[in-house]
Amino acid sequence: MNNRSMKPESLMMSYGYKPELSEGAIKCPIFLTSTFVFKSAEEGKAFFELAYGKREKLPGEEMGLIYSRINNPDLEVLENRLRLWDQADDCAVFSSGMSAISTVLLEFLKPGDLLLFSSPTYGGTDHFINHFLPKIGVHTLGFTSEMTEDELYETIANSGHADRLTHVHLETPANPTNALIDIEMIRRVVDRFKTEEKVIVAVDNTYMGPLWQHPLKHGADLVMYSATKYIGGHSDLIAGAVLGNAELMVRVKTLRTFLGNMASPHTGWMLLRSLETLKIRMEAMQANAIQVANFLKDHKKVAQIKYLGLIQEGTRNYEIYKKQCSGPGAMVSFCIKGGEKEAFKFLNSLKLVKLAVSLGGTESLAEHPKSMTHAGVDEQHLENIGVTDALVRLSIGVENYEDLIWDVSQALDQVAVNEHAMAE
Repeated sequence: MNNRSMKPESLMMSYGYKPELSEGAIKCPIFLTSTFVFKSAEEGKAFFELAYGKREKLPGEEMGLIYSRINNPDLEVLENRLRLWDQADDCAVFSSGMSAISTVLLEFLKPGDLLLFSSPTYGGTDHFINHFLPKIGVHTLGFTSEMTEDELYETIANSGHADRLTHVHLETPANPTNALIDIEMIRRVVDRFKTEEKVIVAVDNTYMGPLWQHPLKHGADLVMYSATKYIGGHSDLIAGAVLGNAELMVRVKTLRTFLGNMASPHTGWMLLRSLETLKIRMEAMQANAIQVANFLKDHKKVAQIKYLGLIQEGTRNYEIYKKQCSGPGAMVSFCIKGGEKEAFKFLNSLKLVKLAVSLGGTESLAEHPKSMTHAGVDEQHLENIGVTDALVRLSIGVENYEDLIWDVSQALDQVAVNEHAMAE
């Protein structure tokens, strides 16, 4: 606009949409159509040549509309806007976060390859990596945030499959512990293993949304989201997204076409609505989370709190946080003194905060990761990575923070903790 470089939050209202193509409608309509009419057979041929990668685009040529499994106006406008937050070349929107993640893993891994992944990770991702990928001959190697650069290098080198290291899946901050992974360090380590092709580093950025962290700036090749969460933001849709450079995104979008797991036009339209308020919603959530975390950190019934805003200065984690993140986010996890019984009592006593899985919606949610979102993960592994019976996860919403603190406080009051545990 007159050569001014607009911020993403300003462009979310209009970028990529031409009202004159839709009867002047100020908002993009929902294009509930399965197919699109070609002006000529020659035009149809040209569109399919681009869709199937049979040739490069001509100067000034745009991909035409073919079929809603391939492209749709709602998804195209949405993808064009969503990529602005991460300054990515392209974006692909999926029917769920898991469909986005699984499509990436299937596209960039083949039998015999080695996948390096951070742990903990979302329970669904963990299950796909540890239970499905081995069935198709993919080797998997997990690592934790505690590993140093040299330790990680040695772990990969001694895996027996270092020469087939192909893909890296990172989740940082980790769900549900908020553990941080240094993306730039991972990039350095995997680049030391010279293979025929560059090792792809993909980051699940769901916990930070498009606002508080931008992995592509720190050496990642792809960034992924469960768009159900902060991007959707209203707990009324399921979607996922993958963003990255043009070359990689052609591969992602091509596989999406044949798997048929793109989001629907209606979901795309709802996400366009959500993008308009993404920044103000996320900022309000973060402000509330800071208040709730500060209340919990000194509570006598809380054994440990895991929140980015409370990381001790001078530590390795603090250095990673300051380098990668622009804010502490709105996800607060804490260990209650006791175990499952005490955690369940707390959860069952909440009045304003809802007991439900998911995160990033306008309402505050609470859940018990070990028995809910991470129920499919090996129990001993969960204990090793800090997902214990005592861990509770909070997704802080946009309610009044004083009301949220009141609710958390009264729920903690209902928890009976023995004198020995209180003294610890």
